[in-house]
Amino acid sequence: MSEARTESWKEPLLPKAKSDDRSRMRAVANNLILHLHPTKVPAPALRWSYTWGLGGISALLATMLAVTGVLLMFRYDASVERAYTSIQYLETQVFFGSLVRAIHHWSANLLIITVFLHLLRVFFTGGFKKGRAANWIVGVTLLLLVVAFNFTGYLLPWDQLAFWAITVGTSLLGYVPLVGTAVSNFLLAGPEVGQGALRNFYAIHVAVLPAVLVLLMSYHFWKVRKDGGISQPGAMPAEEGHKKLRIVRLTTIPHLVQRELAAALVVIAALALWAMLVPAPLEELANPAHPPNPAKAAWYFMGLQELLLHMHPLAAMIFPGFVLLAITLIPYWDRGEADIGIYFRSREGAFMALAGAFFALALVPLLVLADEYWIDLPALLPTWPTILSNGLVPLLLSLAGLAIIYFIMRVGARTNHAESLVGLFTFVVVSFIVLTIIGVFFRGANMALINPF
Repeated sequence: MSEARTESWKEPLLPKAKSDDRSRMRAVANNLILHLHPTKVPAPALRWSYTWGLGGISALLATMLAVTGVLLMFRYDASVERAYTSIQYLETQVFFGSLVRAIHHWSANLLIITVFLHLLRVFFTGGFKKGRAANWIVGVTLLLLVVAFNFTGYLLPWDQLAFWAITVGTSLLGYVPLVGTAVSNFLLAGPEVGQGALRNFYAIHVAVLPAVLVLLMSYHFWKVRKDGGISQPGAMPAEEGHKKLRIVRLTTIPHLVQRELAAALVVIAALALWAMLVPAPLEELANPAHPPNPAKAAWYFMGLQELLLHMHPLAAMIFPGFVLLAITLIPYWDRGEADIGIYFRSREGAFMALAGAFFALALVPLLVLADEYWIDLPALLPTWPTILSNGLVPLLLSLAGLAIIYFIMRVGARTNHAESLVGLFTFVVVSFIVLTIIGVFFRGANMALINPF
């Protein structure tokens, strides 16, 4: 009798439990936030000092660029006769037109910085480990895609700044072996910047790149969610005789959403205020007959332009290409998983990062000064072809320098492979930043070194 009562008591509960499960699944399926995020996140992942909100801020900036870009399309005319005047009309006659353009311009520049910093954060915390290698490669591709967005949008105002920056930038493509000239001619629709180039850049900027960006960002977000959220340190075992320590997981709503909303509001307010105070630049109408002196590429290409001043163009393209390939393949160089989620892998790794940054800050300016005023490899090797004396030799010396820095950190400082890679990676990144700063602020007429102060 008691067994019958027990069974009859349990039976009504089974359909209710299944109904509750279906309700929870339906709630997740109908919730956009839970499509983008796991339902629960590790509590340490909510620390601002761990992620700095860089991934979310980058996604927000991409959304702002899409919205403001669509608004700008209503008044922009992609022709060499009317592009500049349409921008002038937008700046002076359209209600809030100047503000919308400024937000679009500064969001694009800031997006390069935030995506770059996000990539650094993922590297320094080992976020490419434990099955996340594919997403790391997608992240590197997204950084290049953001640069391509800025590059194609740079020409659209058709002023002197845009025209000559694109002229210099596309000339850099010509130095890429085998395909560089073909790619440059395809983008420009000919050998020089003109109506064909403006039409191509506009089409790529508003149609091709957005489609690719949506696909890659969708995969990127899905893969992060598939991997259970952002990388975190594994649960550490407690001392013998105690239970294993477990990482507390909190619900995405409201814990993560509240933080994301706060960060979004701060970014939007700061960007809007900056756009009000600093309008987007617009110089005189583009004039192919009067190049500025110096003619510089966009700021994010100034590191490459600076490198071209110190070695043969072919070597100047091969070296950063080799470094970019090495960075892309980092998940296959650093396979250890025990240090995932730990900044700089360890205390020794943090010290190696500081050492790498110090080496770059001290060594790169000295090498630039030495090459500018004292070192002249073609004169030292007069019988050698220029591609060897000013190309192969500095290229091999640069690669050897990276190997020596790694060796010093690995053997001299007695660190492990992962910690030495952290130091070498930091050296490369800071070196590129230093070259960019030198190119932007310390190069004057004829690209000679100047004192900007």
